[in-house]
Amino acid sequence: MEPVAVGLVGAGPWARMAHGPMLAKGPHTRLAGVWARRPESAAELGAPVFTRIEELFEHCEAVAFCVPPAVQAEYAARAARAGKALLLEKPLADSLGNARRLADVIAETGVPSQMVLTLRYARQTRDFLARCAEIEPFGGHAVNISGVLLGDHPFATPWRLERGALLDVGPHIIDVLDAALGRVTGVRAHGSSLGWTGLLLEHEGGAVSEASLCMATAGAAPPSTIAVYGRTGSAVLPPFDDDPLETIAEEFARTVRQGGHPLDAAHGLRLQRIIAEAEAQLTP
Repeated sequence: MEPVAVGLVGAGPWARMAHGPMLAKGPHTRLAGVWARRPESAAELGAPVFTRIEELFEHCEAVAFCVPPAVQAEYAARAARAGKALLLEKPLADSLGNARRLADVIAETGVPSQMVLTLRYARQTRDFLARCAEIEPFGGHAVNISGVLLGDHPFATPWRLERGALLDVGPHIIDVLDAALGRVTGVRAHGSSLGWTGLLLEHEGGAVSEASLCMATAGAAPPSTIAVYGRTGSAVLPPFDDDPLETIAEEFARTVRQGGHPLDAAHGLRLQRIIAEAEAQLTP
């Protein structure tokens, strides 16, 4: 299969660490160009830099986004209207309304879409989910604790400082619990969006799970964990020993050429609904 020419929108730390190298590495994709609000950062990615996003669209067949959620909601809609397949970061947008509008545009235009829910592309996660399917699961828990919002961490970006862990790591955790225990049908939340966030998730079939999220703890944080318990056994997600980004690029190339991916914008919208419902129950 000829490598898919992918344009990149965004040139921040994660774009330079992950998206740019992932797309440029091949063999399934090639980095066709970059558009960013700071051209000097875009130049570091070693691909053509475009001063107008429309020029980027003219030189690629798909567009990857690595920008704040509000910016993604705006520019991904423009890319969809230009007929480009979309590789989208989580969360889909900064608000449920903007997520719904973007998902509607993607549905109307019929362009393929795929979410970068990194955990789901790791071999360890897929083995974990296969194990969950065998044990008649009825409950689970997850913990994701860090100090990202403190000090001068490169990911202490304005939207994370404003919204906290739920909007940032929440999509990853909710998505894996949803895949392991059944579709989430209800959520109860307590705590603070910028402090400690606790979630109780209800799943189809009667399973329940709990998640604790925090990005404001000082000192060494415990490893992130996800565990599921069932009537015939249990499953714990182990640390990764492979690179999920390679799988993301390979599957995105297939999505562009063939269409359809289970982690599409419609799935991203469903996660955003859960997050919005939980966020409404938290204190700032």
